[in-house]
Amino acid sequence: MSFEEDDRVVLEDEHSEFDGETGTVTQTMESMFGDVTYTISFEDGQEAGVPEDALEAADEEDVDADADE
Repeated sequence: MSFEEDDRVVLEDEHSEFDGETGTVTQTMESMFGDVTYTISFEDGQEAGVPEDALEAADEEDVDADADE
């Protein structure tokens, strides 16, 4: 599954300070090898160069919960 700008996603990267957090895709970049990486914006910052396999589409509940915070 590929993601587009403004998609809400959950980062699954135990090495990131944003692991498990829901953010918004702000940029997609494709390497010359065809690999796509993403920049994800979170409430407290952003994470760049995120591979697609470290992202999961946010559930509606995740999006609603973030909106209430």
